[in-house]
Amino acid sequence: MASLRARALPNVLLALCLVVLPPLAVGLDAQPHGPARGALVISGGAETTPEIYQRFIELAGGPDAPILVVPTSGNAETYDDSCDCLRLLRNAGARNLTLLHTRDRAIANSEAFVAPMRAARGVWFAEGNSWKHADAYLDTRVHRELFALLERGGVVGGGSAGARIQSDFMMLRSPEPAQRAIPEKDWRRGFRLVRDVIIDPHVLARNRQFDLIGVVRAHPGMLGIGIDENTALVVKGNDAEVIGGSYVLIYDDQRQILPEPAETQRTVGGLFYFLRRGDRYDLRTRQAVRPGSTPRPIDRVAERRWPAH
Repeated sequence: MASLRARALPNVLLALCLVVLPPLAVGLDAQPHGPARGALVISGGAETTPEIYQRFIELAGGPDAPILVVPTSGNAETYDDSCDCLRLLRNAGARNLTLLHTRDRAIANSEAFVAPMRAARGVWFAEGNSWKHADAYLDTRVHRELFALLERGGVVGGGSAGARIQSDFMMLRSPEPAQRAIPEKDWRRGFRLVRDVIIDPHVLARNRQFDLIGVVRAHPGMLGIGIDENTALVVKGNDAEVIGGSYVLIYDDQRQILPEPAETQRTVGGLFYFLRRGDRYDLRTRQAVRPGSTPRPIDRVAERRWPAH
């Protein structure tokens, strides 16, 4: 559908590097899980090969499946057919793409705006600033239609900001307005397409591998997932498969890499571990396996609650 002109947001920005608001009401018995039906493609951003987009297109039903692309995380007020977000999907083979964009929550709540979502088989959220996705769509009809899309077997995907917005709690790293279109208590809420999970993209490329440790400590029981660039998790139910060329990092405060005996000199353990292409992770049991003739657990990961500090 044609791009819709957005309402201007306040221009006053706060220079934020890493924002963590007070903990969500999540206990140690948090149960991360994905959608009961449909699929999610959660990408770490900067996709340099078509593999991630091709999997998304396949899950949507193939090159001719109707796919909506949401560029609202970007800085432009309007978008047209020249949007780079369309080019990337076209290069991966998609032929039936439509832009869906507004910054006006009243429009996002209108029947006319969400009508294309009911015919869509996939929705892709573009990179940029995740708070812009939230300000436009959180708790609107657009948000509700994402769950309806998944329920009928569709797919929701996104990279970078489009990954963060799928999670339960969002770490924001980009400049953010002093005033926003949603209440402050909702500023760190994502769409909760995957529950009790905190997602951080670009994790290795931008040297962020230690950041989720403090965030998970501040939200006991929640699962931290760091996804590097050109890498994604494909989530169906509670099964998450790693695709792409780099790594996914798991921050589970119930498991860690234990130090080994002094004679080995490997006396430093760790609070996160790595998954690579083909590895699978069960969100509910928090168990990771590596494929092979006999799938096996990831080496050295032990069930041991994190120390307090």
